Amino acid sequence: MDSAQFENPRSARRAPARITVTPGGPLVVRGDVEIVDTLGDPVPRRRATVALCRCGRSAIQPYCDGSHAVGRSPIRGE
Repeated sequence: MDSAQFENPRSARRAPARITVTPGGPLVVRGDVEIVDTLGDPVPRRRATVALCRCGRSAIQPYCDGSHAVGRSPIRGE
């Protein structure tokens, strides 16, 4: 049998990507999106919904660790 006849069950469940900007906080990414580093290599993603740092203070870049909420100046433009 031709493997093209079988649909990958994981791909059937994929939701379109949605990115939400949170005021003074991270970008919340939901759905099917690949995150890559500056070299184009995939960044491991362990959850279906992740928060990406916008302030540059996170110790777990590119993901948010809540550092934006430690009483520092607000993110530019907000």
